[in-house]
Amino acid sequence: MTILKTYARLWSDDLDGALSLLRRLTGAEPDLRLRFHAVELAAIGDFLVIAGSADERATYAHASATVVVADLDDLVTTLESAGATITTPVTAGPTGRFLYARHADGTEIEYVEWTPDLVRRIIPR
Repeated sequence: MTILKTYARLWSDDLDGALSLLRRLTGAEPDLRLRFHAVELAAIGDFLVIAGSADERATYAHASATVVVADLDDLVTTLESAGATITTPVTAGPTGRFLYARHADGTEIEYVEWTPDLVRRIIPR
């Protein structure tokens, strides 16, 4: 099981406003930007900005980070053998597949397996 990237989650009412400062801090442009249900997402540097109304953002607030992995199926085996509970099963999303898991210590994480194109574009070799 390989972790490719970990994002700190940032919560915002205004995606463009958040990105303005993050562009300056990271010296980069967003690697991806998309709408998912009622929120907007942008990944820039090691940050994932989740923007929308407080009510809509609350839907995703239980997870403390987003972790991109090479193989989601392998991850499920690893998580379950460590006593984690899959709280959202493997689901197709706009960037690949994802799941949410609660670790045995109570930590909740979103795990994502990106499409091969995204991995090639964003993950340095």
